[in-house]
Amino acid sequence: MSTVIYTGKTSTTGGRDGASRSSDGRLDVTLSPPGSSGAGTNPEQLFAAGWSACFLGAIGRVASERRLRVPADAVINTEIDLVSNDDGYVLQARLNAKLPGIDPDLAKSLVERAHQLCPYSKATSGNIAVELNVA
Repeated sequence: MSTVIYTGKTSTTGGRDGASRSSDGRLDVTLSPPGSSGAGTNPEQLFAAGWSACFLGAIGRVASERRLRVPADAVINTEIDLVSNDDGYVLQARLNAKLPGIDPDLAKSLVERAHQLCPYSKATSGNIAVELNVA
């Protein structure tokens, strides 16, 4: 049995040169194409922000299962590439984790397990190239 926990709702007009607003008004952004001089953000940046937030939460869950705490200064720097190839446009990603004060091997283990749990990681599994890095 599945239970919907939350549904994010947005309305977007104008595509990459438009605007997007959430149904509750908490998100209200101007959009512009990647690399343009437009004033807005782009879908790749929004995707990177969402994924990194979710991924850090997944690391926290994995850490708590091992009776560990994620450092307050932990950071996930997510890079989303928009790539043009023979199939058209595709995405690829790098999730760069910084978990200060955690042994590098343990940090790598936490990141790998979080990648199995994070809903964004599950949604992209087998669909785009994803590189996991631990600094």
